[in-house]
Amino acid sequence: MRLQHYMARCGVASRRASELIIAAGRVSVNGQLITSPGTKVAAGDSVCVDGKEIRPEEQLRYVLLNKPAGYVCSLADEKGRPVAADLLKERYSERLYNVGRLDMFSSGLIIFTNDGDFAAKLSHPSAELEKEYIVDTSLPLPRRLAEDFMAGIRIDGVFYRCKEAVELNARRMRIVLVEGKNREIRRVFESREIGIKRLMRIRIGSVGVEDLQFGQFRDLSSAEVTALLRQCKN
Repeated sequence: MRLQHYMARCGVASRRASELIIAAGRVSVNGQLITSPGTKVAAGDSVCVDGKEIRPEEQLRYVLLNKPAGYVCSLADEKGRPVAADLLKERYSERLYNVGRLDMFSSGLIIFTNDGDFAAKLSHPSAELEKEYIVDTSLPLPRRLAEDFMAGIRIDGVFYRCKEAVELNARRMRIVLVEGKNREIRRVFESREIGIKRLMRIRIGSVGVEDLQFGQFRDLSSAEVTALLRQCKN
């Protein structure tokens, strides 16, 4: 088994993220530092990340969190800011990591797992998994912003286009993305000089926020996990 695949099976990170960890020189196999992701590991090999031995997870977890604003989506933060994963630690002993991200000032749904294959499939751009957001603004929405966002807007050489945008009232818009480039919604609104008061993700694929309050979380059902995987186009 390739090293990055083994790390994903151990719940360290997705295969793609594991490749970066390997390249950073944080992984050893049988005491030897490894920096090539293609390295093969076999049963009985001792694999360590940051000096700690890792083993395949006995139970795969799929957790839906309604992240409050003010938390970063990272396993640790060098600036000492609150970490979203810490909200799950009292319930789960497994090392869980987030599938995709929400920026610190955004709130809403994010999935945590220790299943690297699941994470890789959902987070790959080719999956085109729908993500729905509600955006509240500090000023009235500009005319045609929704139409322009659906048609596509180029900002600093990057092309942003949503699948759907609906103006709910003068200062609220519902947006559906299928790719979700870094800070896409914020950059589009900033380009029109419109400040965002609140940005909240309310749906990932077929999984909605429903009555889950900020800071609350729940396990995804096996049916929900299967449905999310089926909705991915990759």
